[in-house]
Amino acid sequence: MASSLTTASTGTPGSGKTFLGHPRGLATLFFTEMWERFSYYGMRALLVLYLVSGGADAATGSQGGGLAMTAATATAIYSVYVSMVYLMAMPGGWFGDRVWGARKTVTIAGFVIMAGHASLAIPGQAMFFVGLALVAVGSGLLKANISTMVGHLYNGPDDPRRDGGFTLFYIGINLGAFVAPFAVGTLGEKVNWHLGFALAAVGMGLGLACFLAFTKSLSPKSSVVPNPLSAEERKSILVKVCLAVAAIAVFYGAVVAMGMYTLNWALVPITLAGLIIPVAVLVRIKRDKDLDKTEQSKMNGYIWFFVAAAVFWMIYDQGGSTLALFADSKTSDSLLGFSFPATWFQSLNPLFVMALAPVFAWLWLWLARKNQEPNTIVKFAMGLVLVGASFFVFVVPMGMAGDGTKVSPMWLVSIYMIQTIGELCLSPVGLSVTTKMAPQKYASQMMGVWFLAVTAGDCTTGLLSLAGVDLNGTGIIGMQAALAVLAGFAVFMYRKKVQGMMGSVH
Repeated sequence: MASSLTTASTGTPGSGKTFLGHPRGLATLFFTEMWERFSYYGMRALLVLYLVSGGADAATGSQGGGLAMTAATATAIYSVYVSMVYLMAMPGGWFGDRVWGARKTVTIAGFVIMAGHASLAIPGQAMFFVGLALVAVGSGLLKANISTMVGHLYNGPDDPRRDGGFTLFYIGINLGAFVAPFAVGTLGEKVNWHLGFALAAVGMGLGLACFLAFTKSLSPKSSVVPNPLSAEERKSILVKVCLAVAAIAVFYGAVVAMGMYTLNWALVPITLAGLIIPVAVLVRIKRDKDLDKTEQSKMNGYIWFFVAAAVFWMIYDQGGSTLALFADSKTSDSLLGFSFPATWFQSLNPLFVMALAPVFAWLWLWLARKNQEPNTIVKFAMGLVLVGASFFVFVVPMGMAGDGTKVSPMWLVSIYMIQTIGELCLSPVGLSVTTKMAPQKYASQMMGVWFLAVTAGDCTTGLLSLAGVDLNGTGIIGMQAALAVLAGFAVFMYRKKVQGMMGSVH
C-alpha cells in the first residue's frame, strides 16, 4: 500500500498524502472492501454446492461432507441469505447514524463477519446457520457505512475527485469478487468445504487488519455519530428489542417442544418478512403527509423503478444458485483441455464488470455528446430485457443437458456476460435515480430503500423454492425470462407517463 502513496498538498480530509491522486484513506477503504468482498464472494461461491453436496465424489475429487440438501432447499437458503444481507443494510445505516458512527460500525461489522466465516468452518448444520446469520448481519452493517466513509474523504459533493474515488472503490469490490472463487472456491470444492470457509475468514481478517492499521488515514467525520440517540430513545428501543426477542424465543420454543419444528419454520417467516418490509417501507414514505405534491409524484415514479429492479435481481442473483447448480452438474468442467472447478464460473461477473464498465461509461458520454443517450427509464427497460434474454439463452443448454449430456462452459460464459451488460444498464443508474428522486426528508434512507429491491427479488425466488417450484426446470426458467422481457417492454411503453411523474429528473 505504501508504494502507491505520494505526497501532495491537496487539503483533503485527514492527510496531505494521496493514493493515486485521491485522499490516502481511500487506500485503506479500498483494501478493506476488497478483502471483505473476497470473503463474501468466496463463501457465496461455495454456499449452494456445499448445501447439496453429500458424500465424497471420486470422479471430481470433491471431499463431499456437505449438508446433502435438495436443490430447492439450497436455492431457498441461498436466496434468503442474499436478501438478508441487503435487508440488513437499512439497520446497518441506522447504527452508523445513531449509535456507533460509521468507523466503529465497520470495525464491529468486520469482527462479526470474520466470526461468521469461522463458524462456517466448523462442521455441523447448527454452526452453519449461526455462521450464515453472522455474515448476513455483519455484511449489512459494513455495506451501509463503508461507502459513506468514502464520501467523507472528499471536500463535499462538488470535489472533482469524488466520482473517480468511488470508481476506484468499485474496482476494489470487483477485484475481491473476481479473485475469491479461484482461491476460496477451489480450496473448498476440491479439498475441503470447511477449509474454504476458513480461508474466507482469513480474507476478512486481512481486511479488518488493514482497516485498523491505517484507520488514522480516514476522515475524522467517520468517527462522529451524526444523530445520536437520546437516553429515552435508547431505553425505548432496548425494551422493544428485548420484548421482540423474548416473543420469538417463546414461539419457537413452543414449536420445538411440540416436535413440529422444520427448517421451513425459520425460512418461510424470514422470506415473507423480506417481501413485506420493502412494501411497508414504500407505503410509509408514500403516506407521509409532510411530502409535497412534487415529492409524492416522484415517489409514484420511483415505485416503477423499484418493481423493475426487484424483477431484475430475482433473475440476476440466481447466478449463485440456479446457474451454479447447472455449472456443477450439467456443464463440462474443461475447456481446450484445461479442467477447472465449477466455482470458477462465479468469477465471470466481476471480470465482465471490470472489463465492460469503462466501455459503458465511454459509450454513455459519447451518446450524450450526440444528444442520443438513452434516459434512465430506457436504460432500465434495456436491463430487464437483457436479463430476460439471458434466461431465454439458458433454456437452450438446459434442453441439451436433458439426456445427461454435459454442455460447453461457453453457454454459461455467454449467460453471465448478457446479465452483466444488463446490470451495467440498470444498477448504476438505479443508484443515481434513487438519490435524485428521494424526498428531502428521506434523503439518507432512500439508498437503503434501493437495496430493498434486491431483498424483494431474492425473497420472491426463495418463496417460490419453498412453495415447491423447481427453479432448475426449463419451464420456470422460460417463464421468468418472459416476465423480465414483458416488464422491460412495459417500462418502455409507459416511459412518458413515468417521466411525467419524475418531474425535472432525467
